[in-house]
Amino acid sequence: MSTASRTDAQAPEPHAADTHDLIRVHGARENNLRDVSIEIPKRRLTVFTGVSGSGKSSLVFDTVAAESQRLINETYSAFVQGFMPSVARPDVDVLDGLTTAIIVDQQRMGADPRSTVGTATDTNAMLRILFSRLGQPHIGSAKAFSFNVASISGAGAVTVERAGKTVKERRSFSVTGGMCPRCEGRGAVSDIDLTQLYDDTKSLAEGAITVPGYTGDGWMTRIFSGSGFLDADKPIRDYTERELQDFLYREPTKVKVNGINLTYEGLVPKVQKSILAKDREAMQPHIRAFVDRAVAFASCPDCDGTRLTEAARSSKVRGISIADACRMQISDLAAWVRELDEPSVAPLLAALRQTLDSFVEIGLGYLSLERPAGTLSGGEAQRVKMIRHLGSSLTDVTYVFDEPSTGLHPHDIRRMNGLLRQLRDKGNTVLVVEHKPEVIAIADHVVDLGPGAGSAGGTVCFEGSVQGLRAAGTVTGRHLDDRASVKETVRTPTGKLAIRGANAHNLRDVDVDIPLGVLVVVTGVAGSGKSSLVHGSIPAGEGVVSVDQSPIRGSRRSNPATYTGLLEPIRKAFAKANGVKPALFSANSEGACPTCNGAGVVYTDLAMMAGVATTCEDCEGRRFDASVLEYHLSGKDISEVLAMPVTEAEAFFAAGEARTPAAHRILSRLVDVGLGYVSLGQPLTTLSGGERQRLKLATHMGDKGGVYVLDEPTTGLHLADVEQLLGLLDRLVDSGKSVVVVEHHQAVMAHADWIVDLGPGAGHDGGRVVFEGTPAELVAARSTLTGRHLAEYVGA
Repeated sequence: MSTASRTDAQAPEPHAADTHDLIRVHGARENNLRDVSIEIPKRRLTVFTGVSGSGKSSLVFDTVAAESQRLINETYSAFVQGFMPSVARPDVDVLDGLTTAIIVDQQRMGADPRSTVGTATDTNAMLRILFSRLGQPHIGSAKAFSFNVASISGAGAVTVERAGKTVKERRSFSVTGGMCPRCEGRGAVSDIDLTQLYDDTKSLAEGAITVPGYTGDGWMTRIFSGSGFLDADKPIRDYTERELQDFLYREPTKVKVNGINLTYEGLVPKVQKSILAKDREAMQPHIRAFVDRAVAFASCPDCDGTRLTEAARSSKVRGISIADACRMQISDLAAWVRELDEPSVAPLLAALRQTLDSFVEIGLGYLSLERPAGTLSGGEAQRVKMIRHLGSSLTDVTYVFDEPSTGLHPHDIRRMNGLLRQLRDKGNTVLVVEHKPEVIAIADHVVDLGPGAGSAGGTVCFEGSVQGLRAAGTVTGRHLDDRASVKETVRTPTGKLAIRGANAHNLRDVDVDIPLGVLVVVTGVAGSGKSSLVHGSIPAGEGVVSVDQSPIRGSRRSNPATYTGLLEPIRKAFAKANGVKPALFSANSEGACPTCNGAGVVYTDLAMMAGVATTCEDCEGRRFDASVLEYHLSGKDISEVLAMPVTEAEAFFAAGEARTPAAHRILSRLVDVGLGYVSLGQPLTTLSGGERQRLKLATHMGDKGGVYVLDEPTTGLHLADVEQLLGLLDRLVDSGKSVVVVEHHQAVMAHADWIVDLGPGAGHDGGRVVFEGTPAELVAARSTLTGRHLAEYVGA
């Protein structure tokens, strides 16, 4: 009896399954990580901090999340894996205790012209089913309400075998789609200025076609010349009516050019398919400039920009068509759907209500479903991706977020913090890469990486609680409680930029004067109309340099030297010093190592297994042919120059034999934005989001202009880096420039000379100027959400 009671009093042994409460990482070496070993608690909220480029994304995304996804992919058959992207195993010794990772990153959503907020979140799919069941008049299945499905029909004879006999039968089919036939579901039509496509005084042989990519000796032009339809030596103004029709509009036709079977097509449809079918924002700068010059876009007159056929717009539920529903602000649409009570579609309505309520809950109720996905900011795109996870019943998964506070006003950050806690409290592990102190403050566990960026980072400086971080003395710990004070004295404007009657998107005939010669911050809650005012109303003509949030694109062959145009003067300096041509000093041209084609590594494709990249044995990863490395400039070959950090290269090109003013100017701008530690030849794919943002800023600083318009330049920047950015903005203003910044960061607001606050809410609740004045006046008035949060921030 006594034995039994003694056994009962003992603490029960924990079940073996309950002991796996840590994600263990040992010996992580991805990118700049230096044998990092940490233990991340499961079912807790862990925030990863550190200066931009310290290795946060390398640890969280490229190591933990990448390995989790790779292991899940391996559970599928070899046949299925062949269709999936293959991911190499991260460079790490041990990864233990992983759970399924769901990555919610800041990658912009697909910029296809037919991709909208509704299609990206599957909300449109549910609405189409709803209207196909309840819409009056009934016009067909859900396809009849889709602007991605064209109406087609056909008829003809088919031959079938039946009972040993061959029988011919007449068959017909038809598909009723909702795509507007005029704009093909794009909502806009384009009118091409033919004078921008060709010079009619020249012949094809003389390079008459002026479209980018259509060079005189290129394949595109050779198809026109060798098609047999046109005389290559005849000026286009002398073409007969038939020749001009063939040249501009001929339908695709098979032709033989130089013994090769090719398809000939008129110039206009060819340009429409190859250039205009792409999203403008995704185009290269020179192609975008051509499109802006040659094409006028207008809302489709047949469908009024709704993308849908007249039939799809005629079918209504309680007086609302699917086009009306997609055009509504989502918060209004959610209210309309809640009023619908139809037992026949009850499960569909429940799912639709939940999705629409998630939009409102996450602070995106101001969007509409017809909003093109490519126009969303990085922060908006990330929150749209979160929507499908909010109502999920999954638990014990790892959610990985990349700066979820990006693009959020301090007021909205509180709501985001609630959502992160909600995901954690359901029993999930939440990993967040973040810089904002408001988000770091809610962490259960903090991992601080550093101490510096690039090669000076990659180690764990601190691991523990937020209180422990404050006392730790790391860069993040020292700056965590930093609070900028409001400027005592502000600069005097030298003029003003008058904006009158601005009504882009949700702006309501806004009249505002933007002071010139000072630092102006435009702020307001997400969706209040800041970007619409700045990008839509400040004329983007001569003298205006606009740096938006679009991410810089680049392959593993791109690096800071190629992106900024720095490589051009460097190549010329090498060529001049050695008496050879500049093309030799490009790893993408004549100077490339023939074995690896200038990539520095040799890739071996292993089908459904992850490909293997091995350092090229001939050039030892230096990317250049051995003969090119014999040429020197001030004692260094081209590969040694590209391996230099920016600060070292700046000194190298400043004086002596290597003195190159053009290169030195670009390098000075890179140092100004805090990228002195990045090497010139480091692939763009290895740079962090904050580093890419600053690289883009450095490039635009070289543009000639008197007004700089910056859209959230603090994105991806550590608290310590924000100080450096403010110093840079001050130097720009002091040099006589006018700087207009769209920003939520309170340190930037406090540092401003003038603030324009939009609101009071988002969407149709915003679009008005609710305050204009100095930061001190905004704090004293506390009349707006921004004013109250800024007053709280500066401790006023």
